[in-house]
This record gives sequence, C-alpha cells and structure tokens, in this order.
Amino acid sequence: MAMSHEAFETRIRPHNATPSAVWSSGGGTYDEISRGIMDAIEHTIDRLDPKPGMRVLDVATGTGWGARRLAERGCHVTGVDFATDMLAHARERAAARGLDIDFQHGDAEALPFEDAAFDAVISTFGVMFVQRPEDAAAELARVCRPGGRLALAVWTPDGNVFEMFKVIKEYMPPPDGTPPPSPFEWGDPARVRQLLGNAFDLHFENGVSYYRKPDGLAAWQVFSEGYGPVRTLATSLESTQRERFAEDFIAFHQAFVDEMGITVPREYRVVGGMRIG
Repeated sequence: MAMSHEAFETRIRPHNATPSAVWSSGGGTYDEISRGIMDAIEHTIDRLDPKPGMRVLDVATGTGWGARRLAERGCHVTGVDFATDMLAHARERAAARGLDIDFQHGDAEALPFEDAAFDAVISTFGVMFVQRPEDAAAELARVCRPGGRLALAVWTPDGNVFEMFKVIKEYMPPPDGTPPPSPFEWGDPARVRQLLGNAFDLHFENGVSYYRKPDGLAAWQVFSEGYGPVRTLATSLESTQRERFAEDFIAFHQAFVDEMGITVPREYRVVGGMRIG
C-alpha cells in the first residue's frame, strides 16, 4: 500500500535533529570530502549500472556529488538528505551545471517518497551513518520497485577510515544513554544480509579509495572545515584539547607519507542488490 503525502509532513525524526545539524555544519565545503572519495563513488555508480531515463534515488546525497554524476548519465535523479546547508549547495552546484535534480529535505529512516517510487537506490558512505539501521534498511527496500537495483558504498570495519574514526572517538564525550550502533557494521556482509537480505538479492565487492593530500595538515584543514562530525567536535573542544586533536589527526595521516605527499588507502565495500518481489 502506498504511503499518503500526509505521512511525509514530518521530515526529520526527533532523534535525528542533532545529527542533522552536525552533518549540515560543513555546508558546501563538504564537497571537498566527496572529491576525496570520487573514485569510490564512481565505482558504486558503475556497479549500479544506471541507464538513461532510470528513476534513481541518492540517499544521504550530501552536496550531491553522486547525484550530479548520475544526472550526467541521463538518469532522473532525486537526492535526499537531512542536512539543509549541504542540500543548498547541492542545488546550487546542479543548477550551475544545468542539471535537473530534485533535491529534497528528508530522513533516511523515514523517506518522503511513495512505495516502489524508484528504479534504483544508491548511497555512497551516507546511509551507513544512520542512528537506526533497521529503519533505514526497510526504507531502502520500500522505495525501490520490484526488480530494481541497489548500490551502497560503505567503509569496512577493519580499514583505515575505521582507524581514523578511532582518533576522532578519543576526543568525543561519552554519549547520553545507549550509543547508536557503529556505522562500520554496514561494512560487514553478514550484518548487511541481516538488514537487507530479505528484500534484495545481494552481492559484495571490495575496493580501495586512495586519499591524496600534500600532507597531514592539509587533511586536517579539509576535515575540520567540511566534515560535519570533525568540524563540530573540534569547535566544541577547549583550545588545548583542540590542538591535541589536530595533532593526532595530522599524525595519523602523516603515517602515510610518500615522496609526493600522503596517500592513505581507504578500504571500502560496494553492496549491490536486486529488489526481490
């Protein structure tokens, strides 16, 4: 049964109000974060195998990098995110390129779309950060038509992005109440099968994205300006702690120095699926 438009009036679930503000804080500068993973975004789009005219939903679209690439391939693209400042930039960038993309403010755990509204659903390092994975997984399945396609890019639970997040976590205050599940669970095929296996015929492929910067300081500047969780955490710390956080973050990236700068191999997994039913 299709959902009514009245059900879409509450765009952001109450427990996601704070996360939406955190992610939104990077605004348009988040586009530089997306530029750093453009190889993985392109890999995921290739595995989605989009065709001109397909209705594609980009969940947690951010500043719309993936959505723009899909539109350039001739797809009818909708991008959804709960971060309003990033969406504003996404709309501006799409308009500047003459791309007709429908960017909507919405929650991945309660998508503002009818059942089976899309031929394909994609999310590149976005949906994995939801607070309630079961709800988001159900929504991915709900809005994808029978026979439709799914493609997700997710960080692995044993790769260098996980190690980078360990540095970040050292400076985070203890969570109030029960902490949300680790986003890196989405990088475990067994967990993904629990979340999506009843709705999609799934398959998995490993990849490595190479993050290149002149040095660790340049990486810190990008993340402390454009990556909402790092930006918000850094601004919340008193000056001495913030300096230590910056030093540790820079040192992590400097461990990957080579002759021309730093090159950090960041392991990820592409989840591909065909909607059952």
